[in-house]
Amino acid sequence: MRWNRSVSSDEDMKRKPNSNWVSMATIVLAHAAVTIVHGTAHTKAQVPLSPSANVFVLTVIVAGPVAGLALTWWAERLGAWLVALTMAGALVFGFVNHFVFDGPDHITQVAPQWQSLFAITAVLLVITEALGFGLAIRSARQWRSR
Repeated sequence: MRWNRSVSSDEDMKRKPNSNWVSMATIVLAHAAVTIVHGTAHTKAQVPLSPSANVFVLTVIVAGPVAGLALTWWAERLGAWLVALTMAGALVFGFVNHFVFDGPDHITQVAPQWQSLFAITAVLLVITEALGFGLAIRSARQWRSR
């Protein structure tokens, strides 16, 4: 359960969410916000994605972490693992496309007027995805041991 189980009463349990879950939820929601801003920069800078990349972005990067977080309400470990896997996939995809491969999605290839916003949000995505992955793994392991 995402609630702190070390408290003494059921009423206290309902009021004290587990700090790992709160941190994971905060990062997932921050990631969603950054993803929206980064998507706007993609659109405004006219950075195209292939159809398969669009499917990956929509399912793994946009929907996956939020779906995993929602799933923690019914299946804590499964939801945390879904957050971890989708954040890991998003991290690899974004890091490689924004910072490694020299293509239209690389931060140095974006239209100059959108380059700063694109680069800042690309860095923020790496940070939120790495944190989200770590917190989700920690949460999944914590729930397994209970």
